[in-house]
Amino acid sequence: IFNSVDHKFPYATLVVNVLGSFVMGILFVALTTRTQLSPLLMVGILGGFTTFSAFSLDAWKLWQAGQTGGALAYIAASVGLSLFAVALGATLTERVLA
Repeated sequence: IFNSVDHKFPYATLVVNVLGSFVMGILFVALTTRTQLSPLLMVGILGGFTTFSAFSLDAWKLWQAGQTGGALAYIAASVGLSLFAVALGATLTERVLA
């Protein structure tokens, strides 16, 4: 089912997940106390834009292809940059709304 062809680093998924995390930080601050639609917008729509399943599959494909370093770098970059992005989005929005 899975062949061991080298797989390219999944930059597109990484960028989408980091961007989605940034927007999640913005929405968390801007909408959480202001609307009952925040769960729909944050978890539903934005959760559909970012995709943990694609991230997981990309990491697994790299690992299975013997690209252990690439897989670990992708996992670290995805988690680290996404956490940074959500914090940045929330912080910037707090400053704008203050």
